[in-house]
Amino acid sequence: MASIVFLLLHWYLSLFGQTFYLHRYSAHKMFTMSKFWEKFWYMYTWITQGTSYLNARAYAILHRMHHAYSDTELDPHTPHFFKEAFTMMMHKRKIYNGVHTGTMQVEPKFDKNFPVYPVIDKIADHNITRLFFAGLYITFYAFFATEWWMFLLLPIHFLIGPIQGAIVNWAGHKYGYRNFPDEKDQSKNTLIIDFLMLGELFQNNHHHAGARPNFAAKWWEFDPVYPVIKLFHKLGMIRLIAIKY
Repeated sequence: MASIVFLLLHWYLSLFGQTFYLHRYSAHKMFTMSKFWEKFWYMYTWITQGTSYLNARAYAILHRMHHAYSDTELDPHTPHFFKEAFTMMMHKRKIYNGVHTGTMQVEPKFDKNFPVYPVIDKIADHNITRLFFAGLYITFYAFFATEWWMFLLLPIHFLIGPIQGAIVNWAGHKYGYRNFPDEKDQSKNTLIIDFLMLGELFQNNHHHAGARPNFAAKWWEFDPVYPVIKLFHKLGMIRLIAIKY
């Protein structure tokens, strides 16, 4: 039971960092925050992602490319040119590494206005750091796993960031319904209440209004992260750009 609880905690804590900080803040700048909170959430995202840490700059650039070239050959992670999600993940990984290492040329319009902390990145991206987190996950299971099959859950911990991204990019552009059918891409809303991906599977809504902090658009849809964003705004931790949403 402890292993399942640990997996759920890791899943949702890391997913919150990805959707709140990497996606809604770093890539879209839906709200502002002080340097203190910017660095705090940068550190939070690193610690909760652990072995699968994603650099904020590279994430923001790839996501902006995704919006600009959605479901075309220039989209870094569309499912419509691949037979299965794994191949799509490998293609995205190649582009991510190219952007992150500087071996791939980036259009200037994408390469600006995101948080950059080189010292944190140097530590977080180091193989020793990733192995340290992997060791923590393995140690936890060694002490608390009660069945052999629970150890099969470890790869989810190791690759939690890319797995979450693959679910969103694959399902959110293949399965579901469209509130805004005039969008020129294949984005879809997969779930009415997105408890699995914390609002990220409202892809059609998001592609229709990319700067809107509430990914739900209809009264019967629910984005579980948006109430948290409103709370952070009221507490003064962040400042929404468009508080009407």
